[in-house]
Amino acid sequence: MPYSFRIALILLVFGSLFFGLNLYFYRRSAAVFALSNRNKTILGTTLVLGALCTIGPRVLERMLPTEASESLALFGSSIQMAVLLTSGFLFPIELLRMARGLAVRVKRMWVTRFRDDSLGHPRVEDTPSSDHARAGDVSEEAPEPLYLKPSSSETTPRRDFLMRTAWGGGLLLGTSQSIYGSAFGRHDYVMETVPVAMPNLPSSFHGYSLIQLSDIHFGTFVGEAELRVAEDFVRRAKPDLVVLTGDLVDHDPAFAPYVARLVQRLTDYARDGILAVPGNHDYYSGVEVVLGELERAGASVLRNASTLIDRGTQRLALLGVDDVWASRSGATKGPDLDRALQGVDEETTKLLLCHNPVFFPTAAGHVDLQLSGHTHGGQVAPFFNPADIVLPYGYVRGLYRRAGSQLYVNRGFGTAGPPTRIGSPPEITKIVLTT
Repeated sequence: MPYSFRIALILLVFGSLFFGLNLYFYRRSAAVFALSNRNKTILGTTLVLGALCTIGPRVLERMLPTEASESLALFGSSIQMAVLLTSGFLFPIELLRMARGLAVRVKRMWVTRFRDDSLGHPRVEDTPSSDHARAGDVSEEAPEPLYLKPSSSETTPRRDFLMRTAWGGGLLLGTSQSIYGSAFGRHDYVMETVPVAMPNLPSSFHGYSLIQLSDIHFGTFVGEAELRVAEDFVRRAKPDLVVLTGDLVDHDPAFAPYVARLVQRLTDYARDGILAVPGNHDYYSGVEVVLGELERAGASVLRNASTLIDRGTQRLALLGVDDVWASRSGATKGPDLDRALQGVDEETTKLLLCHNPVFFPTAAGHVDLQLSGHTHGGQVAPFFNPADIVLPYGYVRGLYRRAGSQLYVNRGFGTAGPPTRIGSPPEITKIVLTT
């Protein structure tokens, strides 16, 4: 299946899911709050505008001014995220409502059938013919219906009140979380200092520090302002080395020059330079363009390759592999750890840069530490993190161990999809190696 077709299929699937979710949200909101036709129109128009503003600026990115594109997309994604969060918060209540409705229907069916059987009422196939019925040959009057439709005064106002209260609370919570994540959460940058003990680390590298930047996603929502923030964090951290672990550009190669500007600004703050590996979004953007900008600015790209850092007679090996999704594009065969290990002594301490943490089971036992990103730490994790359940091996954020190796998963600097972060703040990581 061609790569572009797979991407189109994924977009179609997600588009269909969001269309279904918006339709469900519209119908349930209209029913719960008993909206008038005018209010239904307002709600439907808002949802349609939200969907159009979410997709439109991405499609017309180069035709719109950056500020207008960002504002429209933020408006649309905030509405869509509010719908998603509200529906998620109310999902248990909706399940109970549907389960209760099903139970009532089953009870009605069985009670009605039991009553007909016990009273000897004829079944449908045993009822007299229409001619017989017209002749008046009916032995007894038809039974009264077991259930009568309640009048408006016989409805359950308490149940309606509770449902409206639940939906109102869910809507308030979902909307407030969405606005916070879009306006503030995506800019709530955190410097995580992570000491990593490595028993076989050469003594001259004790205290060696690396700054890891991952998943920057230069594009509509990440530009010059975010670049300055990253530069300020790195300047204050004073690392020995800066590593970029993929997804530097979101999806449009027009933003690739930002990658070169980032490297140029960070070079003076890292005495051992800047190393980088590609991520899946770099392939969406045009990987050769992105990597070309990196190399033009002076960064070293490790694509199934390695480099050595010396401290006197002792050394540290830095390895880098291609993205695990690279093979899906048909451009390369993807990560090749054996090739990256060529020329590296087995006794040498090895650090691996790999965008996707799903590669860790392959690398475990062959490297001492793997640095990855890709997951964004779940990005949207209100009260619980769905990524903990969905992502393979549960490698979502933080430090993990396997077969004598360690993995650190960076939450990422930017955003992908909705420009929002909830419960998973953007991260710059300072890795400090210790013996």
